[in-house]
Amino acid sequence: MTTATSAIKPAWTPLTTGLMILGFVAFWPLGLAMLAYILWGDRFQDMARDAKSQWNRSPMKGCMNQMNGNGYARTGNVAFDDYRERELKRLEEERAKLETMRNEFDEFLRELRRTKDQGEFDRFMADRGHGPTTPSA
Repeated sequence: MTTATSAIKPAWTPLTTGLMILGFVAFWPLGLAMLAYILWGDRFQDMARDAKSQWNRSPMKGCMNQMNGNGYARTGNVAFDDYRERELKRLEEERAKLETMRNEFDEFLRELRRTKDQGEFDRFMADRGHGPTTPSA
């Protein structure tokens, strides 16, 4: 058996009342939180225990436990599950290829913009009589 102790007990003491008032003065949600702690703080452990026991009885817990690495629950049909895993892997590889192509295209557009900007800058410099510049190494 473990015992939990805290410096501030959930009761109407001068300390908790003062903290509640300071909480309302500083930022009203803090005061409200302190008021909730004073009124229901002794029940927080019971509420947490009740929530945990409800989760353990929940049908969702069974579904969460059946999840595999892809985030999908196993169906129990081995052939279908294997097929789904192969397809998901294939789709992931295809997504990676598309991402690589997208990055290459973005690089192409950056180079295209740089070339266009360089041409416009050279034309500007020629119009001013300075002539085109060569990039320094």
